[in-house]
Amino acid sequence: MHYVRFALVVTFLLVHVAFAQGPIPDTVTGRVLGSWLEAFNSADRTRIETFVEGCGWPAPVEAILSFRNQTGGFDLVSVERSDAQSIEFTVKDRARQADVIGRIVLSGDPPQVSDTSILLIPPGGERLGFEVDAATRNGVIDAAMANLRERYVFADTADTMAAAIDERRRAGEYDTVTDGSALAKLLTDHLREVSHDLHLRVNFSPVATPPPPEDREPTPEGRERFRAKMARMNCGFEKVEVLPGNVGYLKFNMFAEPGICGPTATAAMNFLANVSALVIDMRQNGGGSPAMVAYVSTYLFSTSTHLNDLYTRMDDSTRQWWTLPHVPGERLATQSVYILTSVRTFSAAEEFTYNLKSLGRATIVGETTGGGAQPVRGERLDGRFMLRVPFARAINPITKTNWEGTGVEPDVKAPAAEALEQALELISAAGR
Repeated sequence: MHYVRFALVVTFLLVHVAFAQGPIPDTVTGRVLGSWLEAFNSADRTRIETFVEGCGWPAPVEAILSFRNQTGGFDLVSVERSDAQSIEFTVKDRARQADVIGRIVLSGDPPQVSDTSILLIPPGGERLGFEVDAATRNGVIDAAMANLRERYVFADTADTMAAAIDERRRAGEYDTVTDGSALAKLLTDHLREVSHDLHLRVNFSPVATPPPPEDREPTPEGRERFRAKMARMNCGFEKVEVLPGNVGYLKFNMFAEPGICGPTATAAMNFLANVSALVIDMRQNGGGSPAMVAYVSTYLFSTSTHLNDLYTRMDDSTRQWWTLPHVPGERLATQSVYILTSVRTFSAAEEFTYNLKSLGRATIVGETTGGGAQPVRGERLDGRFMLRVPFARAINPITKTNWEGTGVEPDVKAPAAEALEQALELISAAGR
């Protein structure tokens, strides 16, 4: 059944497009590439949903649509490598006119998309490809273990992870891995088997980038590129509206840095200043900056409020996070607040949810969240590998703990797709 649907989807989409962008091989992987480009460039939800269902593309439809809006679509430049299991290609980002390299990997019988990589080639970046040799493997593993021992928030867990990886390496488990993406995934899985830490990850890029400055501060050009990227994404703010019954609805999918995105958050909150109740949709919010958590939270309180603490192992310090003394415009300190959650609600979005739940300021409706409470920083392992290291842990001032590994439990459980309807019913009942 899945194979027939997969074949029909690919055939249907290809019949409706003549690719002038470049040659696509007449293979299974080539047809998937062509179908993906057609669906992606259409920006049509139904066509994307049909494609995702048919071939098992490992990304939610909402994320694909958001990515499409950022890029403006892709034009195929070339296909560098293609076989029965994978295809590597270059496309051009229409919004920035920048080259993007990609790879699609199929597996299983019937074949389904098991892995994808879509990556912008940044200024100064050099395409090195996906292959890795023994020296690279060992260097990456050594660098990752050293970083964990120095920086991971729990020193004893870091030692246990390093010992487990060393044992696997001595047993030869990594000797046959010649693909960088596969190595990164394997190391991530093995580290998480020990730590159960969903923030911990080894990332791989087929593009080598110059090392960052010693002070880790971005260049003025880098800051401007980031500012432009946030502008294209509207800082993650997707929808702000007033629903019937004077109920405010706010949906944003990241907590971006307030130094850049504070004005966008202010505009959204000020638009909702006169609503009777407020629904904040965190179902697709994957996290971001604790500073933006504090910024948005300030609009929901009338007095200074202690939100969260972050303990950092490396310098044995604890930083307190409070609401801010001032934010522009009116506050929504008296309106009832409902937060919608899903299993994809993660990291800073969970902090926002957990803080407001612990303070009794919001009713949580939806699914238990992802369970990532430890902020991370990227540590370069070599030109293509990066380690996302959880270096600190949240400590809620009320519960004295956090949501790591457990997620935030909703007050009212509901499937994510039904959470908004459920929240509106609760608001209506409260009004009666």
